[in-house]
Amino acid sequence: MGSKGRVVVGLSGGVDSAVSAYLLKQQGWDVTGIFMKNWEDDDRPAGSSDDSPQYCSSNIDFVDAAAVADVIGIEIEHVNFAAEYKDRVFAEFLREYQAGRTPNPDVLCNAEIKFKAFLDHAVRLGAEKIATGHYARVREQDGRFDLLKGLDPAKDQSYFLHRLNQAQLARTLFPVGELRKTEVRRIAEEIGLPNARKKDSTGICFIGERPFREFLNRYISREPGPIKDERGRLLGQHVGLSFYTLGQRQGLGIGGVKDKKAARGGGDHAPWYVARKEVGTNTLWVVQGHDHPWLQSQALDAADASWTAGVAPEPGAYAAKTRYRQADAACTLVAGAPGEFHLEFHDPQWAVTPGQSAVLYDGDRCLGGGVIAGQR
Repeated sequence: MGSKGRVVVGLSGGVDSAVSAYLLKQQGWDVTGIFMKNWEDDDRPAGSSDDSPQYCSSNIDFVDAAAVADVIGIEIEHVNFAAEYKDRVFAEFLREYQAGRTPNPDVLCNAEIKFKAFLDHAVRLGAEKIATGHYARVREQDGRFDLLKGLDPAKDQSYFLHRLNQAQLARTLFPVGELRKTEVRRIAEEIGLPNARKKDSTGICFIGERPFREFLNRYISREPGPIKDERGRLLGQHVGLSFYTLGQRQGLGIGGVKDKKAARGGGDHAPWYVARKEVGTNTLWVVQGHDHPWLQSQALDAADASWTAGVAPEPGAYAAKTRYRQADAACTLVAGAPGEFHLEFHDPQWAVTPGQSAVLYDGDRCLGGGVIAGQR
């Protein structure tokens, strides 16, 4: 056994987890790889043949992960967490969409699968630690574990990890969190990893690169309703509120309406954006122009709070993200009822979306966050 003990690395088939495993072995850990299969429903479009391309590339990813393990010289195990995923993540995902909200399944997947089911499995294998290819860092100070942003600001993934608790952080290593992506690619090329140039995945953690509306249509029934502008004028029909999110401008089916004199609320050629979803009347409200007041929020309320320290931070000045690819926004944290909090922003925030996560930061330290319940 290596001098540092045993660590189980989640090998996804991507370059980040592959380099993580390599770095840990170089550091003297006894490394084992685990490939997690989280989704096993039919991956093919209706009517396709067995040899047609798959949207979800889990089989390809496993082949890549196994090839990486072979090059690095470690064992790899294939573990199926699909049942846990369906119960803990996908069921909640569908409930949120059916309620008219837009959930972030990657956040729940990390909390429930990658750092719970996977961690439990690794412990059963005798591991002291687990590791993943996330761009984040863990720092221990006086027995407390802080979740920090990854050093590459373009790749930082602490937003998706904000629900991790002290017990999970104490057991977790993020080897590439100290590196920039360009350095990770360089290391992969240098040691001859077969996936060194593999493209980063951009799909939701179990859906992959498939067309999202087509996927959702399998599980949620369509309930068409009116599309209206801010003046209450009928512009068209939507296919179901679940299929739209705030700030969306593609796929509304009303692109030609902006040329009509009667619909010139935001200028002849300003694009339309989803601004509100009114579940009670099944109405989709749209506005013209990216900077329309209906798309700006000065404050939000969040529920289902989870704090990395185990307790809520003191009210006061912090920064927050209301979506992953967003610069930190200065805000004031106002305490709420247990499990809830309120944020007031210094500058209005664009398309704050119920169901997404509001994540709080104190400099590079990710404090935790909660699910956006409402905005104003």
